[in-house]
Amino acid sequence: MIDIKLLRKNINTIASILLTRNFFLDVNEFHKIELERKKIQLYTENLRNKRKKISHKIGQMKGTINNKDIITSMTEKVIKIGNDLKSSSEKLKKIQLKLNKFILSIPNLPHKTTPIGLKESDNLELRKISNPPILNFVAKDHVDLGIELGLDLDSAIQITSARFSVLKGDIASLHRALTQFMLNTHINDHGYTECYIPYIVNENSLYGTGQLPKFEEDLFIVKRGGENENKVNEKLLYLIPTSEVPLLNLFRNKIICFDMLPIKLTAYSPCFRSESKSYGSDTRGIIRQHQFDKVEIVQIVNPDDSYHVLEEMLEHVENILKKLGLVYRIITLCTGQIGFSAAKTFDIEVWLPGQNIYREISSISNCEDFQARRLKSRFRKNKEKKQEMVHTLNGSGLAVGRTLVALLENFQRKDGSVDIPSVLHPYMNGVTSLKKITNKKYIF
Repeated sequence: MIDIKLLRKNINTIASILLTRNFFLDVNEFHKIELERKKIQLYTENLRNKRKKISHKIGQMKGTINNKDIITSMTEKVIKIGNDLKSSSEKLKKIQLKLNKFILSIPNLPHKTTPIGLKESDNLELRKISNPPILNFVAKDHVDLGIELGLDLDSAIQITSARFSVLKGDIASLHRALTQFMLNTHINDHGYTECYIPYIVNENSLYGTGQLPKFEEDLFIVKRGGENENKVNEKLLYLIPTSEVPLLNLFRNKIICFDMLPIKLTAYSPCFRSESKSYGSDTRGIIRQHQFDKVEIVQIVNPDDSYHVLEEMLEHVENILKKLGLVYRIITLCTGQIGFSAAKTFDIEVWLPGQNIYREISSISNCEDFQARRLKSRFRKNKEKKQEMVHTLNGSGLAVGRTLVALLENFQRKDGSVDIPSVLHPYMNGVTSLKKITNKKYIF
């Protein structure tokens, strides 16, 4: 959330910066809401002060004189002021909610090193790790490969709907192996603490990390059954779009001890997104699904360290890809392409020979104090220092399904088999390659 002090101090400058994100900040609407808030707030405070003075005077009169009529008249005034105060306080509450709603709709300010631009073509390539390998045969994409290896999209449609998948046999084991390998690497090599987290969260959690109200149409709402079904005031629950949400909400309304920073967390979870705006080639196979698995890495840090940590997290994700032997490049996203809560974002794109293209496999973002202000996550260096907002960073370390796609396409052989990288062999119970399924027990 944008600091309201910045809006009040220099809203025109902020509006100009946000235009580089393709976001129009309605300056006139802000001034209108603020003017109304100030007017109601001043009136409310005057009523409180007036009631306090009269009440104090009544107390003094009761102890010094016996004038029942004057005290009765003044008491009636206090009652009337109290009624007016109640009405005014309700108006103030409503206008403050309106102001809060306005502020919650504003995205984060981009960092000064984020390239200015609106389109994908305005992103900058930071570096490329080696060149794509040249295959001596026509490469297949992961769908054509996967169908003969245990990828079953038709059954998923029958069970649920389009854009879900079923994996059978060794390809399912490879998916699980990737998850375990990623977690172990982040825990043992990079120093993250593993967490098991809820896959269902409340509205406050999603407001805290910035998914609400902006991305409501991309979320899956959980409908409760039984006695709760008809409760009008029942709070909504949502399936998580990423484990970043529950991980960061562990620190909602918390003052963190300075000595605890940095806090480094990782979690595996399924993620659920409606992906309402995706179409075409994005929806083929398991590139962009309603349910997918991801290993998330999150850091909560001292603001002085956050951009150093951003580079560190990028190295952590690169380490996974290097161990797997995948070709990738790093992109610095421009102002119009970074996420709602981000100030700066690196995308890592992996080479997919079956599609002859680089595709995003991870995003690593520094959100600075944007999420922390919404979450009220603070720290204090010592008892004498005032509270400060922490900085929060998150990254995919990695998206498991997309990593599986990359392995299928990059390590395919002419006969349709797929070699499994050696770092994954310990997780595969002796299986070193995926082969076409011929065993009838997997054909169902």
